[in-house]
Amino acid sequence: MEISTAGNVVTIKGNIKTVSDYQEIKSTLDSMITTHKSITINIPDSISITSSVIGYFTKLVQKEKIDLSIKVGDSDLMELFDDLGLVSLFKVRKA
Repeated sequence: MEISTAGNVVTIKGNIKTVSDYQEIKSTLDSMITTHKSITINIPDSISITSSVIGYFTKLVQKEKIDLSIKVGDSDLMELFDDLGLVSLFKVRKA
């Protein structure tokens, strides 16, 4: 997994599957929310996402009041967000 940032946009390339992936995502977003209250996350090719990352995203939206939107490239990941009822919470859309 590889993370890059540009302004308030985070791009996560590769599959999100390990605890270290979660820690890297959390660290990147923790530093970003100090200056941005609206964040877009691009996930162009991951087919899944860990529950810890979903939990962290939920905390950002509900507790920290971050305006989060997620663009996914893979239809399986889109379906996962839909199955979990998270499309509206995270403003998920197909890229």
